[in-house]
Order: sequence, then C-alpha cells, then structure tokens
Amino acid sequence: MGRSVLLATQNKDKLRELQSLLRGTKVHVCLLSEFPRTPSVREDGKTFEENAEKKARVYSKRTRSFVLADDSGLEVRALGGRPGVYSARFAGPRCSYADNNQKLLSLLRDVSWPKRDARFVSVVSAFDNGRKVATVRGECEGRIGYLEKGRNGFGYDPVFIPKGLGKTYAELTSAKKNALSHRGKALRKVKKILLHYLSRRQTLNDAG
Repeated sequence: MGRSVLLATQNKDKLRELQSLLRGTKVHVCLLSEFPRTPSVREDGKTFEENAEKKARVYSKRTRSFVLADDSGLEVRALGGRPGVYSARFAGPRCSYADNNQKLLSLLRDVSWPKRDARFVSVVSAFDNGRKVATVRGECEGRIGYLEKGRNGFGYDPVFIPKGLGKTYAELTSAKKNALSHRGKALRKVKKILLHYLSRRQTLNDAG
C-alpha cells in the first residue's frame, strides 16, 4: 500500500506533525516544495472548511496526487471568534509567530481569566486527483494565558492553555500535544479514512 501523499503546505512544523502521525505506515508524505512549478492557492475562504477544501481540490488537480490540506486557527471568544481564518496573518502580512502572540496578548490585556476562553480548530481535507475523499474537523478547548510560556510547538502554542491543564501547548512534549491537540484529533480521523481509502484502491487495482 505504499503511496505518496502530498501535504498542501509550506509549513514544515505542520509537516512534522503529519509525518509523526503516519509513522509506521507505508505512506510517504511529501511537501509542496517537491512541486516547484505548482502555483500557490489563495486562501480566501470565510471558513476553515472552505480553505482546506479549496487547497486540497486545486493542488490535487494540478499534481494529479492524493492531497491532504489543513486549515487551522485560534478562535477567541472575547474577540468575537478572531483571529479565526486569519490566525497566521493576524498581526499583518509577513508577521512572525511572536508578532501574532504579542498582538493577541495586547488585545486581551484587560480581559479577566474567566473570559479568556478560546479554542483551536483544525480542518483537514483529502482529495484524490480533484475528487473529494473526506473533510474532518478537530477542536481543543482552552484559555489564553497572560504570558508566553514554553519553547516547544509553534504559532499560538506559547499562549494557549488546554482545558484541564496548567501548561501551554508549548510546555508539552510533542507526543502529549499531539494526543490532545486540535490537529492531532483531525489527523487521527483522516488517518483512518486515508488508510482505508488507499487499501481499497490497492485492492481494486490488484483485482483489475
């Protein structure tokens, strides 16, 4: 069942998380950098689902590959759900992870602890040669801390404290984070679908 799956992102942090989840399978994960002539897809959807499905559909058509595309972000209740789909560029074009975190903490400076509720959302969509296979969603509830803490992870990990824990994502080991994170939940769902789909395709190919 060895087959390549293209992860439609240039984000190497996300790639590492997917590779970790698929470790032990015969699925080879490749990155968009292996298709240098493929134009980028504009993420202009109003929801995580729209962006994930658009990326997966377009890239799978252009590369004639099985593609997984993720769109994820942070929704903060006190900010009306922001930054949401704009999480990666919350502080402006070409901003850094630190820029986004500082803007978020600044906006929440006078917000009390009970009102700092937030959730991380990850939507992963799978398309094969332009045809939709599945779209799944994972969420993790928590709150935004007052300071950045921890050196692991990326993005908003240093300020997000998962519900029931006293540590930020960035203070957890990769294994612990993946076990409870939004992306971990979504990827475990899509992993089952992916392996079943590829196994079925292989069976049909063998029969043909």
